[in-house]
Parts: sequence; C-alpha cells; structure tokens
Amino acid sequence: MITFKGGWSRWARVVVFSFLVPLVNPVQAQRYLGGDISLLPQYEKYDVPYYDGDGQKIDDVLQYMKSEAVGWNAQRVRLFVNPTPSLDYDDPAICQDLDYVTALGRRIKEAGMAFMLDFHYSDSWADPAKQWTPVAWQSLSDEQLQAKIYEYTRDCLMKLVEAGATPDFIQTGNEISYGMLWGEKGTKANHCYTNSDANWPRFIALLQQAVKACREVCPEAKVIIHTERAGNTSMTVDIYKRLADVDYDVIGLSYYPFWHKQLSVLSQTLDELATNFPEKPVQIVETAYHYQWKPTTGVTWNSFSIWKDTPEGQAAFVRDLIAELNKHANVNGLYWWFPEENGNGPDKKVITGWVNRGLWDNDTHRALPALYELKAFLGSETSVRSLTSDLSSLTSETWYTLQGQRLQSKPTRPGIYIHGGHKVLVVSE
Repeated sequence: MITFKGGWSRWARVVVFSFLVPLVNPVQAQRYLGGDISLLPQYEKYDVPYYDGDGQKIDDVLQYMKSEAVGWNAQRVRLFVNPTPSLDYDDPAICQDLDYVTALGRRIKEAGMAFMLDFHYSDSWADPAKQWTPVAWQSLSDEQLQAKIYEYTRDCLMKLVEAGATPDFIQTGNEISYGMLWGEKGTKANHCYTNSDANWPRFIALLQQAVKACREVCPEAKVIIHTERAGNTSMTVDIYKRLADVDYDVIGLSYYPFWHKQLSVLSQTLDELATNFPEKPVQIVETAYHYQWKPTTGVTWNSFSIWKDTPEGQAAFVRDLIAELNKHANVNGLYWWFPEENGNGPDKKVITGWVNRGLWDNDTHRALPALYELKAFLGSETSVRSLTSDLSSLTSETWYTLQGQRLQSKPTRPGIYIHGGHKVLVVSE
C-alpha cells in the first residue's frame, strides 16, 4: 500500500494490486475507442515523422495507438468504389480503394484491434450533401442498383475475409442522413427529406441489400447506420424510425460541436435514442476539434464552440465530451476523425491543406495532449493500476468518477476513480 501525503485527506490512500480485479464500469461493459486512420499509410509512404508528446520518435504509429500510453482498441477506415480525386478538387486524400483498405484492415486485425469498415458507396467523399453514385453505376436502374450494391458489398467483404481483414463493424454508407446513391454529381433527385415520404422506399431497399451481403459474409460483424444530425434531435429520431425495416445493430453518429451544436443538444439526442431504440447501442463514429486556426466561414463558433482553438482547448473538448458520453449507458464507441493528420506530406501529396483537427501538430509532428485524454473513455478496463507515491507526478493528472464526471481536485472520499486512463481504488485508513 502507498499512503499519499501533502494535501490529501488524513484517510486517503491508494491500494496497489498486483493481480487483476473484475471491475465493471456500470456505464458499459465493452467500449471501443479509436479513430478513422484512412490516411496513415500515405503518411508512412512518404516517411512523415511522428513523435510522442515528449518528442520521442514513434516507429509504428498503429502500435503506438494501441499502447498503454494511448489505449485505443479499434480503428476505422473508409472505402471508395473507384477513388476519383478529381471529383473533389483533385484531393489526394481520396485514395482508399479495396486493395488499400485490405492491407490496412489486415494490419489493424493483426494488431489485435477491432476494425470498422466505412463503405462510402461513391467515388469521392460521401457526406450529407454529396452522395453521388459511382460513375460506373450511374446508368443502372433502381432495381439494378439494388443488385449492384449487394454484389459490391459481398465481393468487398469476401476479399477482406480471405485476406485476414474481417471487419468487426460495417457502416453501410457514410453520413447517410438524406439517403445515398443519388445519381451523378450535382443531382439531388433521390434526396431523402424527413418531411416527405418520397425516395425513402428506394433508400431502404438499397440499405437492405447492403445489409444482406454483410449478414451473409460477415455474420459476426455489427452493422452501423451512420448519420450526422446529432444537433437536431427530432430529425435524428425520425430518420431511425423510418429505417425500422432495416436489419442493423448500431446507431452511428457524427458529432462536431461547430456543426452539431453544444453538448447539451448531443445529450438530448442520446437520451431520445435510448428511449426510442433501447436495443441499439450508439457509437460516435466521427468527432474532432481544432487545436489551431479554426475556419471563419460555414460554422457558428460563438454559439456552439466554447473551447479555445489551442492544444489545451482541444484537450478540454475531449474531457468534456467524454464526461457527457459517460452519462449515457447506450454509448459504447468513440472515434476521432483523421487523428493521424500530420502536415501535408512532401509536395502536398497526402493532403493539400491543413485541417487542424488531428492529434499530431502539423508543424512539430508531436502528439497533442488530446491524444492522451481520449483513453479516459475506456473506463471499463478490468485492472487496478498502481501509481507512484511521488505526489508531484499526480498534480497534472485529471480524476474522474466511474460515471465520467470530472473532479475539481483529488478525491476526498473512498471509492474507485479513473486517473490517467486507469481505475484507482482509494480506501480509508
């Protein structure tokens, strides 16, 4: 046992165990923490250096993400049908074809991490405003599209399985709040509006065929339906009610505070999803926040983003987000979007301009504090870890309750707490 001195209550001490204790976080027994690392192989291809928070060179970024310092246990990767950078301003980030994803997926599985596959069903970025049908599919009728999405999904999954890259989670579409496979670039003829029943039967039929392929090839995988209306509670609930005839397992949400409003709105959305879909766990499959140079157009910073655009502000967002998510028992996944952002690469061969929402500094290539804050989301690990008796080493750490509530100071009552991403048992004398 180690007794702490210097400002702690008389009774407070930490019990250090050398064996595993079966502790279960009442919030969630199994949680998934990771990021969408779809461009990591490109940074590696061009030898872009990565350093940890202390400036030490990282030889294998994927393994470092899994290490105790970071603690991730899952990763997400996007897949385009025929990646076509010219469809989005010659964006080199649009490069993830099936061979690319198979190789990265196999690495993720070999690292012992869960693998989330994100089907874009497009040749370019598929988001709520851009759900363009792949060029090779644009001449197909709706019935032929249903057959095509089934065949394509099946064939992709079969290749992944054969290569040892079986997905654990499969998104049948990316941010499909308004449907998908609308047609050629620029058309919205097949757009799904929540105030109209038009086009919903078509959308549902496409999803059903995609899910059919998932069930046949990867029966153990969990199917995710991913939307990005977390800032509009009623619309989010309405979308999933309309998809009642689709066989899926997980509700996937994007949450960016500069687009999807304050955390209190996210909280309301999560509560309503729990009430209306109690059997469906929720995963935040995309989130991020700027650590510098926020854009000045297209977002409403003053209303919804209360964190500074600094490394410390980004870390504060992570802490506050996790504290909120830990209040919702239906949430079991959290993924950072583009955590591997690390500059442009030589001659802008990886990305053409900084996004400034990654977890490495684009200038110094060093890990940002937010990377290390994220592991607090995994409050369900089953071991009680030891801490040094040197009190000075504890002053920079943050303490949380098992429910994710951040403490203002060190614990003043006996109990189990989260400290540095680990459970710590504090007992009375």
